[in-house]
Amino acid sequence: MDGAVWAWSQATHELALFAALGLAIGGLDDLLVDLIWIVRTLWRRATVYSRFERADAIGLAAQAKGAVAVFVPAWHEDRVVGAMAATALRRWAGRDVRLYVGCYPNDPATIAAVEAVGADPRLRLVINTREGPTTKADNLNAMWRAMLADEAADGRRFVAVALHDAEDVVHSAEIDIYAALCGRFDLVQLPVQALIERDSGIWRRFVSAHYADEFAESHGKGLMVREALGASVPSAGVGCGLSRDLLQRIADRHGTPFDEGTVTEDYELGLRVREMGGRGVFVRVPADKTGNLVAVRAHFPDTIAAAVRQKARWQAGIALSGWTRLGWRGGWAEHWMRFRDRRAILSALVLLCGYLAAAMLLLLEPLGHAPRFSGFELSLFALCTALMVWRLAMRALFVGRVYGWAEALASLPRVLLGNFIAMASARRALISYFRLARGAPLVWDKTEHQFPRTMPAE
Repeated sequence: MDGAVWAWSQATHELALFAALGLAIGGLDDLLVDLIWIVRTLWRRATVYSRFERADAIGLAAQAKGAVAVFVPAWHEDRVVGAMAATALRRWAGRDVRLYVGCYPNDPATIAAVEAVGADPRLRLVINTREGPTTKADNLNAMWRAMLADEAADGRRFVAVALHDAEDVVHSAEIDIYAALCGRFDLVQLPVQALIERDSGIWRRFVSAHYADEFAESHGKGLMVREALGASVPSAGVGCGLSRDLLQRIADRHGTPFDEGTVTEDYELGLRVREMGGRGVFVRVPADKTGNLVAVRAHFPDTIAAAVRQKARWQAGIALSGWTRLGWRGGWAEHWMRFRDRRAILSALVLLCGYLAAAMLLLLEPLGHAPRFSGFELSLFALCTALMVWRLAMRALFVGRVYGWAEALASLPRVLLGNFIAMASARRALISYFRLARGAPLVWDKTEHQFPRTMPAE
Protein backbone atom coordinates (compact mmCIF):
# COMPACT_ATOMS: atom_id res chain seq x y z
CA MET A 1 0.00 0.00 0.00
CA ASP A 2 2.86 2.37 0.89
CA GLY A 3 4.37 1.75 -2.54
CA ALA A 4 1.10 2.60 -4.22
CA VAL A 5 0.74 5.79 -2.20
CA TRP A 6 4.35 6.75 -3.01
CA ALA A 7 3.70 6.22 -6.73
CA TRP A 8 0.54 8.27 -6.43
CA SER A 9 2.48 11.04 -4.70
CA GLN A 10 5.18 11.04 -7.39
CA ALA A 11 2.59 11.15 -10.15
CA THR A 12 0.92 14.09 -8.43
CA HIS A 13 4.26 15.90 -8.24
CA GLU A 14 4.94 15.44 -11.95
CA LEU A 15 1.41 16.42 -12.97
CA ALA A 16 1.56 19.54 -10.82
CA LEU A 17 4.95 20.54 -12.23
CA PHE A 18 3.87 19.97 -15.84
CA ALA A 19 0.68 21.95 -15.30
CA ALA A 20 2.52 24.78 -13.56
CA LEU A 21 5.05 25.10 -16.38
CA GLY A 22 2.28 25.12 -18.98
CA LEU A 23 0.17 27.61 -17.05
CA ALA A 24 3.17 29.88 -16.51
CA ILE A 25 4.06 29.91 -20.21
CA GLY A 26 0.46 30.52 -21.24
CA GLY A 27 -0.02 33.13 -18.53
CA LEU A 28 3.10 35.05 -19.54
CA ASP A 29 1.97 34.88 -23.16
CA ASP A 30 -1.39 36.39 -22.18
CA LEU A 31 0.32 38.97 -19.97
CA LEU A 32 2.42 40.19 -22.88
CA VAL A 33 -0.73 40.68 -24.96
CA ASP A 34 -2.29 42.58 -22.06
CA LEU A 35 0.73 44.86 -21.76
CA ILE A 36 0.75 45.58 -25.49
CA TRP A 37 -2.94 46.49 -25.31
CA ILE A 38 -2.36 48.78 -22.31
CA VAL A 39 0.59 50.56 -23.94
CA ARG A 40 -1.27 50.91 -27.25
CA THR A 41 -4.38 52.27 -25.55
CA LEU A 42 -2.44 54.85 -23.52
CA TRP A 43 -0.36 55.84 -26.55
CA ARG A 44 -3.41 56.42 -28.74
CA ARG A 45 -5.11 58.46 -26.04
CA ALA A 46 -2.03 60.64 -25.69
CA THR A 47 -1.08 61.04 -29.35
CA VAL A 48 -4.19 60.42 -31.47
CA TYR A 49 -7.41 61.02 -29.57
CA SER A 50 -6.00 64.15 -27.92
CA ARG A 51 -5.63 65.75 -31.36
CA PHE A 52 -8.27 64.11 -33.52
CA GLU A 53 -11.94 63.46 -32.97
CA ARG A 54 -12.83 59.79 -32.67
CA ALA A 55 -14.56 58.27 -35.68
CA ASP A 56 -18.17 57.18 -35.48
CA ALA A 57 -20.64 55.48 -37.79
CA ILE A 58 -22.26 58.77 -38.79
CA GLY A 59 -18.97 60.09 -40.10
CA LEU A 60 -18.26 56.85 -41.94
CA ALA A 61 -21.74 56.86 -43.49
CA ALA A 62 -20.82 60.06 -45.33
CA GLN A 63 -17.98 58.13 -46.98
CA ALA A 64 -20.09 55.10 -47.96
CA LYS A 65 -19.99 54.33 -51.67
CA GLY A 66 -21.53 51.40 -53.51
CA ALA A 67 -23.79 48.46 -52.78
CA VAL A 68 -23.15 45.69 -50.26
CA ALA A 69 -24.17 42.04 -50.63
CA VAL A 70 -24.87 40.15 -47.40
CA PHE A 71 -24.59 36.34 -47.35
CA VAL A 72 -26.56 34.31 -44.79
CA PRO A 73 -26.10 30.52 -45.04
CA ALA A 74 -29.07 28.58 -43.67
CA TRP A 75 -29.65 24.88 -43.01
CA HIS A 76 -32.61 23.99 -40.78
CA GLU A 77 -32.85 27.61 -39.62
CA ASP A 78 -36.62 28.02 -39.96
CA ARG A 79 -36.87 29.01 -36.27
CA VAL A 80 -34.70 32.10 -36.69
CA VAL A 81 -33.95 33.09 -40.27
CA GLY A 82 -37.29 34.77 -40.98
CA ALA A 83 -37.04 37.05 -37.96
CA MET A 84 -33.38 37.72 -38.68
CA ALA A 85 -34.01 38.68 -42.31
CA ALA A 86 -37.02 40.85 -41.45
CA THR A 87 -35.05 42.66 -38.74
CA ALA A 88 -32.08 43.19 -41.05
CA LEU A 89 -34.18 44.62 -43.87
CA ARG A 90 -35.98 46.92 -41.45
CA ARG A 91 -32.77 48.17 -39.84
CA TRP A 92 -31.08 48.61 -43.20
CA ALA A 93 -33.88 50.69 -44.69
CA GLY A 94 -32.46 53.21 -47.14
CA ARG A 95 -29.15 51.37 -47.52
CA ASP A 96 -27.94 50.03 -50.85
CA VAL A 97 -27.88 46.39 -49.81
CA ARG A 98 -29.04 42.99 -51.02
CA LEU A 99 -29.55 40.15 -48.55
CA TYR A 100 -28.81 36.67 -49.93
CA VAL A 101 -30.09 33.69 -47.92
CA GLY A 102 -28.68 30.33 -48.98
CA CYS A 103 -31.02 27.34 -48.52
CA TYR A 104 -31.28 23.73 -49.67
CA PRO A 105 -33.98 22.01 -51.76
CA ASN A 106 -34.53 19.40 -49.02
CA ASP A 107 -35.15 22.04 -46.35
CA PRO A 108 -38.63 23.37 -47.23
CA ALA A 109 -39.25 24.82 -43.77
CA THR A 110 -36.32 27.23 -44.04
CA ILE A 111 -37.31 28.15 -47.60
CA ALA A 112 -40.85 28.89 -46.41
CA ALA A 113 -39.53 31.02 -43.54
CA VAL A 114 -37.53 33.17 -45.97
CA GLU A 115 -40.44 33.48 -48.39
CA ALA A 116 -42.71 34.54 -45.52
CA VAL A 117 -40.60 37.67 -45.00
CA GLY A 118 -42.37 39.10 -48.04
CA ALA A 119 -41.60 40.48 -51.44
CA ASP A 120 -38.69 42.81 -50.86
CA PRO A 121 -36.39 43.51 -53.82
CA ARG A 122 -33.44 43.56 -51.41
CA LEU A 123 -34.06 39.93 -50.38
CA ARG A 124 -32.75 37.11 -52.55
CA LEU A 125 -33.50 33.44 -51.80
CA VAL A 126 -30.76 31.17 -53.17
CA ILE A 127 -31.57 27.45 -53.31
CA ASN A 128 -28.51 25.23 -53.63
CA THR A 129 -28.36 22.76 -56.50
CA ARG A 130 -27.24 20.08 -54.02
CA GLU A 131 -29.19 18.64 -51.13
CA GLY A 132 -28.09 19.66 -47.67
CA PRO A 133 -26.23 19.69 -45.57
CA THR A 134 -23.11 20.21 -47.64
CA THR A 135 -20.62 22.58 -46.01
CA LYS A 136 -21.03 26.17 -44.98
CA ALA A 137 -18.43 27.16 -47.57
CA ASP A 138 -20.40 25.39 -50.31
CA ASN A 139 -23.49 27.31 -49.25
CA LEU A 140 -21.56 30.59 -49.37
CA ASN A 141 -20.19 29.76 -52.82
CA ALA A 142 -23.73 29.15 -54.09
CA MET A 143 -24.66 32.66 -52.95
CA TRP A 144 -21.50 34.00 -54.59
CA ARG A 145 -22.60 32.52 -57.92
CA ALA A 146 -26.08 33.99 -57.48
CA MET A 147 -24.53 37.38 -56.77
CA LEU A 148 -22.42 37.18 -59.94
CA ALA A 149 -25.55 36.41 -61.94
CA ASP A 150 -27.33 39.40 -60.40
CA GLU A 151 -24.39 41.66 -61.15
CA ALA A 152 -24.44 40.58 -64.78
CA ALA A 153 -28.20 41.08 -65.02
CA ASP A 154 -28.24 44.44 -63.23
CA GLY A 155 -25.11 45.83 -64.82
CA ARG A 156 -23.56 46.86 -61.52
CA ARG A 157 -20.94 45.52 -59.15
CA PHE A 158 -21.08 45.25 -55.37
CA VAL A 159 -18.22 46.85 -53.46
CA ALA A 160 -18.33 44.45 -50.51
CA VAL A 161 -19.69 41.11 -49.35
CA ALA A 162 -20.70 40.85 -45.70
CA LEU A 163 -21.09 37.59 -43.79
CA HIS A 164 -23.78 36.85 -41.23
CA ASP A 165 -25.37 33.85 -39.56
CA ALA A 166 -29.08 33.15 -39.46
CA GLU A 167 -29.41 34.07 -35.78
CA ASP A 168 -27.57 37.40 -35.87
CA VAL A 169 -29.06 40.67 -34.69
CA VAL A 170 -27.54 43.12 -37.15
CA HIS A 171 -26.74 46.77 -36.52
CA SER A 172 -28.31 49.47 -38.68
CA ALA A 173 -24.96 51.21 -39.22
CA GLU A 174 -22.84 48.25 -40.28
CA ILE A 175 -23.66 48.48 -44.00
CA ASP A 176 -22.39 52.06 -44.04
CA ILE A 177 -19.14 50.91 -42.42
CA TYR A 178 -18.58 48.15 -44.98
CA ALA A 179 -19.38 50.47 -47.88
CA ALA A 180 -17.03 53.13 -46.54
CA LEU A 181 -14.07 50.95 -45.60
CA CYS A 182 -14.02 47.95 -47.95
CA GLY A 183 -12.45 50.12 -50.62
CA ARG A 184 -9.52 50.91 -48.32
CA PHE A 185 -9.31 47.54 -46.58
CA ASP A 186 -9.89 44.00 -47.80
CA LEU A 187 -11.46 42.72 -44.58
CA VAL A 188 -13.48 44.73 -42.07
CA GLN A 189 -14.40 42.92 -38.86
CA LEU A 190 -16.89 44.39 -36.39
CA PRO A 191 -17.12 43.35 -32.74
CA VAL A 192 -19.34 40.41 -31.85
CA GLN A 193 -21.26 40.51 -28.58
CA ALA A 194 -22.97 37.46 -27.13
CA LEU A 195 -26.48 38.11 -25.86
CA ILE A 196 -27.21 36.95 -22.32
CA GLU A 197 -30.72 35.51 -22.10
CA ARG A 198 -32.29 36.95 -18.97
CA ASP A 199 -35.41 34.75 -19.04
CA SER A 200 -33.73 31.35 -19.30
CA GLY A 201 -32.89 29.16 -16.33
CA ILE A 202 -29.88 29.97 -14.18
CA TRP A 203 -27.75 27.15 -15.58
CA ARG A 204 -28.55 27.89 -19.23
CA ARG A 205 -27.82 31.54 -18.61
CA PHE A 206 -24.53 30.58 -16.97
CA VAL A 207 -23.49 28.50 -19.98
CA SER A 208 -24.42 31.05 -22.63
CA ALA A 209 -22.88 33.91 -20.66
CA HIS A 210 -19.41 32.37 -20.77
CA TYR A 211 -19.42 33.21 -24.50
CA ALA A 212 -20.09 36.82 -23.54
CA ASP A 213 -17.02 36.75 -21.32
CA GLU A 214 -14.77 35.33 -24.01
CA PHE A 215 -15.96 37.59 -26.83
CA ALA A 216 -15.77 40.67 -24.60
CA GLU A 217 -12.07 40.02 -24.03
CA SER A 218 -11.21 38.72 -27.50
CA HIS A 219 -12.98 41.54 -29.37
CA GLY A 220 -12.09 44.14 -26.77
CA LYS A 221 -8.37 43.41 -26.76
CA GLY A 222 -7.14 40.41 -28.74
CA LEU A 223 -8.04 41.52 -32.25
CA MET A 224 -6.83 45.04 -31.55
CA VAL A 225 -3.41 43.70 -30.57
CA ARG A 226 -3.25 41.50 -33.66
CA GLU A 227 -3.94 44.45 -35.90
CA ALA A 228 -1.48 46.69 -34.05
CA LEU A 229 1.30 44.10 -34.52
CA GLY A 230 0.57 43.76 -38.22
CA ALA A 231 -0.69 40.18 -37.97
CA SER A 232 -3.70 38.93 -39.89
CA VAL A 233 -7.17 39.76 -38.60
CA PRO A 234 -9.22 36.54 -38.72
CA SER A 235 -12.83 36.74 -39.75
CA ALA A 236 -15.38 35.80 -37.10
CA GLY A 237 -17.75 34.69 -39.86
CA VAL A 238 -20.32 37.27 -38.75
CA GLY A 239 -20.16 41.04 -38.78
CA CYS A 240 -17.43 40.78 -41.37
CA GLY A 241 -17.20 42.75 -44.60
CA LEU A 242 -14.96 41.55 -47.41
CA SER A 243 -13.74 43.44 -50.43
CA ARG A 244 -15.55 42.25 -53.55
CA ASP A 245 -12.33 42.59 -55.53
CA LEU A 246 -10.38 40.46 -53.06
CA LEU A 247 -12.97 37.67 -53.17
CA GLN A 248 -12.74 37.75 -56.96
CA ARG A 249 -8.96 37.38 -56.78
CA ILE A 250 -9.33 34.39 -54.45
CA ALA A 251 -11.93 32.87 -56.77
CA ASP A 252 -9.68 33.41 -59.79
CA ARG A 253 -6.85 31.61 -58.00
CA HIS A 254 -8.78 28.77 -56.32
CA GLY A 255 -12.00 28.48 -58.32
CA THR A 256 -14.25 29.66 -55.48
CA PRO A 257 -13.82 32.38 -52.84
CA PHE A 258 -14.74 30.12 -49.91
CA ASP A 259 -12.71 26.98 -49.28
CA GLU A 260 -14.98 23.93 -49.07
CA GLY A 261 -12.26 21.76 -47.56
CA THR A 262 -12.44 23.25 -44.07
CA VAL A 263 -14.96 23.64 -41.26
CA THR A 264 -13.60 27.10 -40.37
CA GLU A 265 -13.66 28.77 -43.77
CA ASP A 266 -14.23 32.18 -42.20
CA TYR A 267 -11.15 32.04 -39.95
CA GLU A 268 -8.92 30.78 -42.77
CA LEU A 269 -10.23 33.45 -45.11
CA GLY A 270 -8.91 36.14 -42.78
CA LEU A 271 -5.45 34.58 -42.81
CA ARG A 272 -5.49 34.18 -46.59
CA VAL A 273 -6.31 37.87 -46.99
CA ARG A 274 -2.99 38.68 -45.36
CA GLU A 275 -1.09 36.07 -47.38
CA MET A 276 -2.40 37.62 -50.61
CA GLY A 277 -1.15 41.05 -49.63
CA GLY A 278 -4.53 42.28 -48.44
CA ARG A 279 -5.18 44.27 -45.32
CA GLY A 280 -7.66 43.52 -42.57
CA VAL A 281 -8.93 45.92 -39.94
CA PHE A 282 -10.88 45.51 -36.72
CA VAL A 283 -13.34 48.39 -36.38
CA ARG A 284 -14.65 49.49 -32.97
CA VAL A 285 -16.68 52.65 -33.46
CA PRO A 286 -19.80 54.01 -31.76
CA ALA A 287 -22.97 54.62 -33.71
CA ASP A 288 -22.66 58.33 -32.86
CA LYS A 289 -20.73 60.54 -30.45
CA THR A 290 -22.60 59.21 -27.42
CA GLY A 291 -23.97 55.92 -28.72
CA ASN A 292 -23.19 52.29 -28.09
CA LEU A 293 -20.63 50.34 -30.07
CA VAL A 294 -21.60 49.20 -33.55
CA ALA A 295 -21.56 45.45 -33.03
CA VAL A 296 -23.25 42.25 -34.10
CA ARG A 297 -25.21 40.54 -31.35
CA ALA A 298 -26.36 36.94 -31.17
CA HIS A 299 -27.35 34.17 -28.82
CA PHE A 300 -24.85 31.36 -28.36
CA PRO A 301 -25.41 27.79 -27.11
CA ASP A 302 -26.88 27.53 -23.63
CA THR A 303 -26.22 23.85 -22.95
CA ILE A 304 -22.87 22.20 -22.31
CA ALA A 305 -23.42 19.61 -25.05
CA ALA A 306 -24.10 22.28 -27.69
CA ALA A 307 -21.21 24.45 -26.50
CA VAL A 308 -18.81 21.50 -26.62
CA ARG A 309 -19.95 20.60 -30.13
CA GLN A 310 -19.52 24.16 -31.39
CA LYS A 311 -16.14 24.75 -29.76
CA ALA A 312 -14.87 21.37 -30.90
CA ARG A 313 -15.57 22.44 -34.47
CA TRP A 314 -13.64 25.66 -33.89
CA GLN A 315 -10.71 23.83 -32.32
CA ALA A 316 -10.59 21.15 -35.00
CA GLY A 317 -10.63 23.76 -37.74
CA ILE A 318 -8.31 26.36 -36.21
CA ALA A 319 -5.91 24.50 -33.92
CA LEU A 320 -5.57 21.28 -35.93
CA SER A 321 -6.64 21.61 -39.57
CA GLY A 322 -5.43 25.22 -39.67
CA TRP A 323 -1.94 24.08 -38.70
CA THR A 324 -1.96 21.44 -41.43
CA ARG A 325 -3.53 23.59 -44.14
CA LEU A 326 -1.99 27.02 -43.51
CA GLY A 327 1.30 26.25 -41.80
CA TRP A 328 3.44 28.97 -40.24
CA ARG A 329 3.77 31.70 -42.83
CA GLY A 330 4.49 35.37 -42.23
CA GLY A 331 6.71 37.25 -39.82
CA TRP A 332 7.20 36.91 -36.08
CA ALA A 333 3.91 38.59 -35.19
CA GLU A 334 1.97 36.30 -37.51
CA HIS A 335 3.75 33.25 -36.09
CA TRP A 336 2.97 34.37 -32.55
CA MET A 337 -0.71 34.96 -33.23
CA ARG A 338 -1.05 31.64 -35.05
CA PHE A 339 0.56 29.93 -32.08
CA ARG A 340 -2.01 31.56 -29.81
CA ASP A 341 -4.80 30.41 -32.11
CA ARG A 342 -3.48 26.84 -32.15
CA ARG A 343 -2.57 26.33 -28.54
CA ALA A 344 -6.14 25.38 -27.53
CA ILE A 345 -5.56 21.61 -27.53
CA LEU A 346 -2.33 21.85 -25.55
CA SER A 347 -3.95 24.33 -23.16
CA ALA A 348 -6.76 21.87 -22.53
CA LEU A 349 -4.21 19.17 -21.66
CA VAL A 350 -2.44 21.53 -19.26
CA LEU A 351 -5.75 22.41 -17.60
CA LEU A 352 -6.66 18.75 -17.24
CA CYS A 353 -3.33 17.97 -15.60
CA GLY A 354 -3.73 20.93 -13.29
CA TYR A 355 -7.17 19.90 -12.10
CA LEU A 356 -6.07 16.28 -11.67
CA ALA A 357 -3.03 17.35 -9.64
CA ALA A 358 -5.17 19.58 -7.43
CA ALA A 359 -7.65 16.77 -6.77
CA MET A 360 -4.88 14.28 -5.99
CA LEU A 361 -3.21 16.74 -3.61
CA LEU A 362 -6.47 17.15 -1.72
CA LEU A 363 -6.67 13.39 -1.29
CA LEU A 364 -3.01 12.91 -0.34
CA GLU A 365 -2.73 15.74 2.16
CA PRO A 366 -4.90 14.12 4.88
CA LEU A 367 -2.88 10.92 4.48
CA GLY A 368 0.35 12.77 5.12
CA HIS A 369 1.78 11.75 1.74
CA ALA A 370 1.49 14.98 -0.22
CA PRO A 371 4.58 15.46 -2.43
CA ARG A 372 7.27 17.87 -1.35
CA PHE A 373 8.09 20.73 -3.68
CA SER A 374 11.40 22.56 -4.03
CA GLY A 375 11.79 26.28 -3.56
CA PHE A 376 11.85 26.79 -7.32
CA GLU A 377 8.66 24.80 -7.74
CA LEU A 378 6.90 26.76 -5.00
CA SER A 379 8.00 29.99 -6.70
CA LEU A 380 6.57 28.66 -9.95
CA PHE A 381 3.25 27.95 -8.24
CA ALA A 382 3.27 31.49 -6.81
CA LEU A 383 3.88 32.90 -10.29
CA CYS A 384 0.96 30.88 -11.65
CA THR A 385 -1.27 32.18 -8.87
CA ALA A 386 -0.31 35.79 -9.58
CA LEU A 387 -0.89 35.32 -13.30
CA MET A 388 -4.27 33.74 -12.60
CA VAL A 389 -5.34 36.69 -10.44
CA TRP A 390 -4.22 39.09 -13.18
CA ARG A 391 -6.05 37.04 -15.80
CA LEU A 392 -9.29 37.10 -13.81
CA ALA A 393 -8.96 40.85 -13.28
CA MET A 394 -8.51 41.46 -17.01
CA ARG A 395 -11.46 39.23 -17.83
CA ALA A 396 -13.64 41.14 -15.37
CA LEU A 397 -12.44 44.46 -16.81
CA PHE A 398 -13.46 43.65 -20.36
CA VAL A 399 -16.74 42.01 -19.39
CA GLY A 400 -17.58 45.02 -17.24
CA ARG A 401 -16.99 47.42 -20.13
CA VAL A 402 -19.67 45.68 -22.19
CA TYR A 403 -22.14 44.20 -19.72
CA GLY A 404 -21.63 46.06 -16.44
CA TRP A 405 -19.96 45.11 -13.20
CA ALA A 406 -22.56 42.59 -12.08
CA GLU A 407 -21.66 40.43 -15.08
CA ALA A 408 -17.98 41.22 -14.53
CA LEU A 409 -18.16 39.61 -11.10
CA ALA A 410 -20.22 36.71 -12.44
CA SER A 411 -17.56 36.12 -15.10
CA LEU A 412 -15.08 34.94 -12.44
CA PRO A 413 -16.78 31.61 -11.58
CA ARG A 414 -17.69 31.18 -15.25
CA VAL A 415 -13.99 30.73 -15.98
CA LEU A 416 -14.24 27.26 -14.41
CA LEU A 417 -17.12 26.36 -16.71
CA GLY A 418 -15.22 27.69 -19.71
CA ASN A 419 -12.24 25.54 -18.79
CA PHE A 420 -14.40 22.42 -18.52
CA ILE A 421 -15.99 23.10 -21.91
CA ALA A 422 -12.54 23.71 -23.42
CA MET A 423 -11.27 20.35 -22.14
CA ALA A 424 -14.31 18.44 -23.38
CA SER A 425 -14.13 20.27 -26.72
CA ALA A 426 -10.47 19.34 -27.19
CA ARG A 427 -11.29 15.65 -26.89
CA ARG A 428 -14.10 15.92 -29.43
CA ALA A 429 -11.93 18.04 -31.73
CA LEU A 430 -9.18 15.42 -31.78
CA ILE A 431 -11.68 12.68 -32.62
CA SER A 432 -13.17 14.81 -35.40
CA TYR A 433 -9.76 15.72 -36.80
CA PHE A 434 -8.55 12.12 -36.96
CA ARG A 435 -11.83 11.05 -38.57
CA LEU A 436 -11.31 13.63 -41.30
CA ALA A 437 -7.67 12.59 -41.67
CA ARG A 438 -8.85 9.03 -42.34
CA GLY A 439 -11.09 10.26 -45.14
CA ALA A 440 -14.43 10.84 -43.41
CA PRO A 441 -16.62 13.29 -45.37
CA LEU A 442 -16.69 16.91 -44.26
CA VAL A 443 -20.20 17.86 -43.09
CA TRP A 444 -21.80 20.98 -41.67
CA ASP A 445 -21.99 20.25 -37.94
CA LYS A 446 -24.20 23.25 -37.21
CA THR A 447 -25.51 24.56 -33.93
CA GLU A 448 -29.17 25.01 -33.02
CA HIS A 449 -29.89 28.72 -32.88
CA GLN A 450 -32.35 31.09 -31.28
CA PHE A 451 -33.37 34.66 -32.07
CA PRO A 452 -34.13 37.06 -29.21
CA ARG A 453 -37.78 37.38 -28.25
CA THR A 454 -37.15 40.99 -27.23
CA MET A 455 -34.98 42.94 -29.61
CA PRO A 456 -31.88 44.37 -27.88
CA ALA A 457 -31.32 48.08 -28.24
CA GLU A 458 -28.58 49.18 -30.59
